Amino acid sequence: MSGTQVRSETLASVPRLGRIDFKLEVITIPVTDLERAKRFYTDLGWRLDADFAVSDGWRAIQFTPPGSPCSIHFGKADSSARVSGLFLVVSDIEAARADLVDRGIEASSISHRPGPGQPAIDGVDPSHHSYASFVSFSDPDGNSWLLQEVVERLPGRVDDEETKFASLNDLATALRRAEAAHTQHEKTTGERDAAWPDWYAEYLINERSGRPLPI
Repeated sequence: MSGTQVRSETLASVPRLGRIDFKLEVITIPVTDLERAKRFYTDLGWRLDADFAVSDGWRAIQFTPPGSPCSIHFGKADSSARVSGLFLVVSDIEAARADLVDRGIEASSISHRPGPGQPAIDGVDPSHHSYASFVSFSDPDGNSWLLQEVVERLPGRVDDEETKFASLNDLATALRRAEAAHTQHEKTTGERDAAWPDWYAEYLINERSGRPLPI
């Protein structure tokens, strides 16, 4: 029996403890000027995690967007190389665009799609439906980023046993939505809800994981 067969049989006999997570950690984007790219993403407000020379002619620079579990690396490339369709999820598209403009970033106006496959319309989605409103911007090398407003996740997108919020602002915004919904709930019942903490908790978790909201 070969060594490969032995290793395969050994691995097959090891009991599985559960799901194997494959978490996207880093993506590499092509840039022509490392210093220019570093200045741009610093001005963008992203966290600089690393900047060091690995060897002659090879330098590692890593940034992480606020609240993101995934980071970016810079890869030296020619002027024709670029990446498009890089999505950044935000809970408030208007506040996110205002932040970009305040930082001197040239961002598009807000637009939304009233339905899948329908043409984009100027302005934020009136009902702030998730996945409907967008803003785009590009870095100096033409790598394009798309901000997408997401409040309520599609079912199964987030594990309700691991529901978490990436930032204080995300949690505060979610609490405001829960407060508005709970106020309407009390108006409907005509009485004060003494179990409001439980109602809030269910709302926050269900909205985040795409499950039906409490009524």
